Amino acid sequence: MRIGVIGAGAIGGTIAALLDRVGHLVEVTARGEQLAAIRDDGLRLDGDWGVHTARVAAAETLQTRPELALVTTKAQDAPAAIRANAAVLDGITVVIVQNGLAGLREAEQLLPGSDCVGALALYAASYLSPGRVSVTTTANTYLGAGDGPPPAAAVEAARILDAAMPAFAIDNFTGAQWTKLMVNQINALPAITGLSAQQVLGDRRLRPIVTASLQEATRVGYARGVRYGSIQGLDDRILRVVARAPRWAAQAVPLLMKRRMGSTPNPGSTLQSIRRGQLTEIDYLNGAVVDEARTAGVDAPVNAAITALVHEVERTGAFLTPDQAAERMRPLLA
Repeated sequence: MRIGVIGAGAIGGTIAALLDRVGHLVEVTARGEQLAAIRDDGLRLDGDWGVHTARVAAAETLQTRPELALVTTKAQDAPAAIRANAAVLDGITVVIVQNGLAGLREAEQLLPGSDCVGALALYAASYLSPGRVSVTTTANTYLGAGDGPPPAAAVEAARILDAAMPAFAIDNFTGAQWTKLMVNQINALPAITGLSAQQVLGDRRLRPIVTASLQEATRVGYARGVRYGSIQGLDDRILRVVARAPRWAAQAVPLLMKRRMGSTPNPGSTLQSIRRGQLTEIDYLNGAVVDEARTAGVDAPVNAAITALVHEVERTGAFLTPDQAAERMRPLLA
């Protein structure tokens, strides 16, 4: 198939390379050094899904009309990327592979003539240098839309992706989006401290902060009437316990998440953005919890403070030590 991947970063680059490896005709969008490197030397993949160099077409926008497209930009960049490629996306299936809660809804508004479906990429990948991505933890990708059965477009897109990487169409995609938002609660503290996710979750000063933000976010979801989906070892039953448990007991869930990551250091997508001097997705992660809390008429002070700290690091370029982060958050954890 002719497949377009809009945004050849860590997630999009992995998808593009794997689709190329199984024989699809792949075109990607990229900019700057990443675009130049892909054009000169190909898109190089290594890590837990093997080694492959994909010689793919690359430009700032898609130059040909694909039969299937995937939008894999950062959440804040997706609307502009969709608008820039709207002419070739109209009327085809477009898969929105993004963190947060807003991506699929925004795409449906921008592409009323397309079958838009969502996707949750649960594997971990790093954009190491221009033209190179590395998979550090393998996992499934889930596709769907809404809180019912997956639409036919999601089922077909999952079938195509599954030939290259584990992919499944699922019921209750909205609930799964919320569960992924809970998984992404681990992203902020690495961005604040410069440590890997495993280091953060193993640190007795930082793990209570992650746990507090996770508990608060879970409660916000329930205040919004969410029925959480089952992904990454988390489901509605476990998260209901997390929401109610004392913090010392709820820390078992972040520790479980740490074990599932394996030993290869996982910086998380938010820290990767910080290291590249780019704006992060934090407003679509912990910031989304704050927005949803406001809609539900409740407060989310822990997530608000974490969001502010990530923005501080964006502005200053200076990481906080674990002691500094713990001290800044201490008044909210009493």
